[in-house]
Amino acid sequence: QVQLVEAGGGPVQAGGSLRLSCVASGYTAGSDCMGWFRQAPGKEREGVAVIDTGSGRTYFADSVKGRFTISQDNAKNTVYLQMNSLKPEDTAMYYCAADLRRSCRLDGGHLYVPSWFNYWGQGTQVTVSS
Repeated sequence: QVQLVEAGGGPVQAGGSLRLSCVASGYTAGSDCMGWFRQAPGKEREGVAVIDTGSGRTYFADSVKGRFTISQDNAKNTVYLQMNSLKPEDTAMYYCAADLRRSCRLDGGHLYVPSWFNYWGQGTQVTVSS
């Protein structure tokens, strides 16, 4: 059974940093697409960053470019989201997601289509205060 378990969320002041982790288990890692999405109250779920686990290609939402990075540790089956220069508008529940059926689309399309991901974590809350 595939499981994604996030950790690392919490309260932080504007300008601060957090690192989220997503530990994946229950499958044999290959060339997959892993991503981070977020959802604030009253808003739709939006893609933050995705990484192709085979090539290492990464894609970011415009709102987080230059502030967030996504990385992977294949030995630990873990994907990280390093968030720097956090802003109050980054406040949301952050979800890890996996599309284990294919690599990330070369055009970055996975960032915009949450339904392409077939496994989701339970989420971790990030709250940025001003």
